[in-house]
Amino acid sequence: MFNIIIFGPPGSGKGTQSEKIIERYDLTHISTGDILRQEISDNTELGQTARQFIDRGELVPDSIIIGMLENKFNALQKSKGVIFDGFPRTVDQARALKEMLNKRGERICIMINLEVENEELIDRLLKRGETSGRSDDNLETIEKRIKVYESLTAPVVDFYKNEGCYMGIKGEGGIDEIFRKICMAIDTKRMA
Repeated sequence: MFNIIIFGPPGSGKGTQSEKIIERYDLTHISTGDILRQEISDNTELGQTARQFIDRGELVPDSIIIGMLENKFNALQKSKGVIFDGFPRTVDQARALKEMLNKRGERICIMINLEVENEELIDRLLKRGETSGRSDDNLETIEKRIKVYESLTAPVVDFYKNEGCYMGIKGEGGIDEIFRKICMAIDTKRMA
C-alpha cells in the first residue's frame, strides 16, 4: 500500500489537496475526526470510551485514537493506500502510527508538508471564515491555532525527516500549481 500523510498548519490547503490526491491516486481517506464520530455513532466500545472524555471536555487519549485507526485500517479491503488527514498531530502519535503500521508490514511512504507563510495563513483563514461561517474567522483565534500548531504539531516534521519520507511543498500559489508539485513528489516516491 502507498500511505501518505498530508500535513500543514490550519489554512494550508490540506483538505483541498487531499481531495485531489484521493481522486488521482485512488486512495482511502482516513480522517481521525470522521473515525471518531463514526465510532461514537456506532456506539462501539472505543466510541463509548471516547465519548466519556469528550463529555468531560478532555482530549481523547492517543491510545484510543490509535485503536480506532487500527480498526479502520483492518477493515480496508484491496485499498491501494491511504491518506492520513488530521493525524498524527504529535511525535507520540507519529511513533504510535509507525508501530501500528509496522505490525502490518506497512509504512508511511511520504509525508507531504504544505508550507505556507503565517501572513498568508491568516489571510486565508479570515477569508474562509467570511465565506463559510467557520469559527476561525477572527484574528485572535487564528493566531492561537497557528501557535498551537507550531508548538505541538510542527515537531512531527522532524520525526518524518528522520524517517526519510518528508517532503516539503510550498503551499502558496494556485491550487493546480500546488497539486502539480505534490504529484511530482508522490510520483518520485512511488518510483523509488
